[in-house]
Amino acid sequence: MAAPGAAPCVFCDIVAGDEISSRVYEDAAVLAFMDLYPVNPGHTLIVPKQHAVGLADLDLELGAHMWRVGHRLGRALRRTSLRCEGVNVFLADGEAAFQEVFHAHLHVFPRFAGDTFRLSVDQREQDRASLDSTAAELAEALTAPRGDPES
Repeated sequence: MAAPGAAPCVFCDIVAGDEISSRVYEDAAVLAFMDLYPVNPGHTLIVPKQHAVGLADLDLELGAHMWRVGHRLGRALRRTSLRCEGVNVFLADGEAAFQEVFHAHLHVFPRFAGDTFRLSVDQREQDRASLDSTAAELAEALTAPRGDPES
């Protein structure tokens, strides 16, 4: 359930059992259930049971646990009868990244040749100086207070 005064959160309601879901996996920290609007059959969402809007609010160990569960589910997809020639593991963090439900969640879904899911981008090769400059800035942010890899 969402915090008092906060907007309702459908994923918190699913975790609490107040909304129906098709559950795939559950432990003390996370819940995995089928996406109501799947990219392909087998599309699963993994959510922390504790509400976290995005990566900045997600405990590092809990986030790592979500990815471990995602890894297991991706491997499991390949052992099902579902069409699965590949797997995407995807997390959208923030509105600009197309996050639609503001409770951190990891998508795990099967892919196959000819399916309709696309990330349409206009990628252009960058010059080495730009790449090096960006790498240096990011490396510095990793070690800055609240930016170290453990926070």
